[in-house]
Amino acid sequence: MQVLKFGGTSVADAGNMQKVVETVARAVDKDRTILVCSAISGCTDTLIRIGTLASERDESYKGLIDTLQQTHHNIIRELLPLEKHEDSTEVCDGLFESLRGIAQGVYLLGELSSASLDAIQGLGEILSTKIMATKLASIGISTKWIDSREIIKTFSKGGKNVVDTAATYANVVKMIDTHPITSLFVVPGFIASDSHSRMTTLGRGGSDYSASLFAVGSKARILEIWTDVPGMMTANPKIVPTARTISHISYRAALELSHFGAKVIYPPTIQPVVAEGIPIYVKDTFAPDSPGTLIENDPPRGKDRLIGISNSDNIALLSLEGSGMVGIPGFSSRLFETLSQNDINIILITQASSVHTMCVAVSEKDAEKAKEAADRCFAYEISIGKLNPLKVEKGFSIVCLVGDDILNQCGATGRMLAALGRHSISIRATAQGSSERNISAIVKSEDVNAAIQYIHAEFFDKSSVKDINLFIAGYGVVGKALVRMIADNGDKIAARTGKRLHVIGLSNSRRYVIDMSGLDLSRTEELLAGGRNAADEAYFEELASISLENSIFVDCTASSDIAYKYMNLFRRGYSVVACNKITFSSPFRQYKALKNAALENGAVLRYETTVGAALPILESIARSVNSGDGIQKIEAVLSGTLNYIFSTYRGGEGGTFAEVVRRAQEAGYTEPDPRLDLSGRDVLRKLLILSREAGVGIDEADVEIDPILGPEFFGVKQDAFYRLLEENEHVFAARYRSAAEKGLRQRYIASLVKDSSSPQGYRARMSLENVPADHPLYNLCGTDNAAIITTEFYPSPLVVQGAGAGARQTASGVLNDILM
Repeated sequence: MQVLKFGGTSVADAGNMQKVVETVARAVDKDRTILVCSAISGCTDTLIRIGTLASERDESYKGLIDTLQQTHHNIIRELLPLEKHEDSTEVCDGLFESLRGIAQGVYLLGELSSASLDAIQGLGEILSTKIMATKLASIGISTKWIDSREIIKTFSKGGKNVVDTAATYANVVKMIDTHPITSLFVVPGFIASDSHSRMTTLGRGGSDYSASLFAVGSKARILEIWTDVPGMMTANPKIVPTARTISHISYRAALELSHFGAKVIYPPTIQPVVAEGIPIYVKDTFAPDSPGTLIENDPPRGKDRLIGISNSDNIALLSLEGSGMVGIPGFSSRLFETLSQNDINIILITQASSVHTMCVAVSEKDAEKAKEAADRCFAYEISIGKLNPLKVEKGFSIVCLVGDDILNQCGATGRMLAALGRHSISIRATAQGSSERNISAIVKSEDVNAAIQYIHAEFFDKSSVKDINLFIAGYGVVGKALVRMIADNGDKIAARTGKRLHVIGLSNSRRYVIDMSGLDLSRTEELLAGGRNAADEAYFEELASISLENSIFVDCTASSDIAYKYMNLFRRGYSVVACNKITFSSPFRQYKALKNAALENGAVLRYETTVGAALPILESIARSVNSGDGIQKIEAVLSGTLNYIFSTYRGGEGGTFAEVVRRAQEAGYTEPDPRLDLSGRDVLRKLLILSREAGVGIDEADVEIDPILGPEFFGVKQDAFYRLLEENEHVFAARYRSAAEKGLRQRYIASLVKDSSSPQGYRARMSLENVPADHPLYNLCGTDNAAIITTEFYPSPLVVQGAGAGARQTASGVLNDILM
């Protein structure tokens, strides 16, 4: 014999019921079967609502009955063969007429007794199993519908329904013996009856409890619980996308996980099968071929006995402290006895070795009652100052690492606490269960998801490929190029680097979209168009609530507002990769504070592409400085626009200076207003970044600037600007000819030169220079950038040269920073 139990989502509609039918048909081919079903999804809640409304004399309950009846009619019509429709509909309608009669009585009395509530809320299971039994019989299976009320017997104790297990098991045996050739028994879960044959119900997890009772009574070889998840998981997959199914687990470890919040099984309901050693197989109705989880007494022992992570929320901490506790026995027992007398369950206990303080965790709903009870109990000690009034703190959660023989897993406790500490998650209390199956830590509720993610990454993410979670801001030319590179090369990147890139979040200036399982990169335009409003910092507020291991915020914008959010991202566990120059060229004190914040939070901060796109200029400087090499001089062409203009202009031959500038603008080499490039502002920002990477903490005021154009070129409209360039052509031509006659070429150079007479020890300068033929910048053409780095170790300078701008080049540099 085997028992199969299906929950409400498994029988939610005709389509799901058909999946159940197929699964049951396969099972019956192997062994005689008892099928236990819940009511269709949402039915029980609706029935309770009907009873409540009727007791309040609210006639809207009638509409709910009509709607629920129609839902069942629809299932009958869609699931059952045509010849069964009339009889099944008649049975269904008879049950709903019974419901209307009970509800009408409740309405007239204005009272919903426990007996009436049981009679109402138990009808859902009868309805669903009647339909299932008819369908299974129609496909040729020898099927018998059994009324659970005739099998499971209860009696009242302390106002609760308690199962008479002896009578129940005897009735199960009788049921089987009475129908020796029946292949399949279909029974409603959740419902039972008392000695007066009145319907009773089995409470939370009642259908699981029914299945357990039938399994024990029939001496079943296995109990299968079919649900809407693939089994017990190493963590809640909604919190940890990489959580995986636990293939084998012991009863005791499963009960530990369930006690701390895992919702797949409810411990009290499976206690009968645990006591008898009947294995429980948790399976997914919607993926019947997936392995599921086998819960048994002695599962196969793997090398790693750690099993999973769970949590309990809405926890309050009660702290009892005072000098009067030191050296005086009895305080603990008095507190525990007081809480017990007031029906307050203690979830976790810790006490300082100094015996000066004691902390207990209780449910938040019991916190105020606990404080009142404790303050009454210790009123005298509080009045004379020996104890402080009980302190209550709310807003906590317990996160629990579960395993078999966990305390003998060398270093498990230290690794768990270290994983939280590395990510700045404060631990208020810890405890290790005497069962040696769990390590618990109390954290703020706002941190619980992050805590689960970090602990899971520490113990369960064993893949050789590391998942990197990206949150990208900016979907312009660089952002689009970056996303395309990731989409086109993701598998190659994973194979070469061992890092799998997942774009979890993406935003532009108007909208953002987040998908914790990773965005479909072939639909980014569509997803953004249907995304959420990015106004009022909504994107960053949501990012602050997400704590995925290995998360990187990628700034592909030129926004000063976004750049100033880096510090908060560091605090939330993010690293940052940016091509946004604004923060890194801000006043040095802000730059330094940002760098320090990254260090303090253990975050990576990379911004190679702020100078020279993908050219390794900053990396080359940093490597020299980090190795103790001293920077002697850096000369750099840092503007592709200016290099194009000055390498193209020939003193009027081939076009005036104004015409060369206009061609650069038309080719897209300049900003919409080319004066932004000719002002040297972009070069100044890059020189500040470059200098700071060299260890020289300069600000804008420390840079000597020889401007290309005078102030008169900047206070006019663009047409007037071009006229001024034409009017001053003789100046540009004379400057060019003066250099050319000496065999020199013009290059706009940013330089940092060691100078002991300077307050910073270096002199920073930007100017239009004439370079000779043997200078490395002499042959620099087009929009290329270059940096010449002279150090103590390399008196013959290192030259870094190549394309210093462009969407693809910048995106490739950003990608390299991500992968570093």
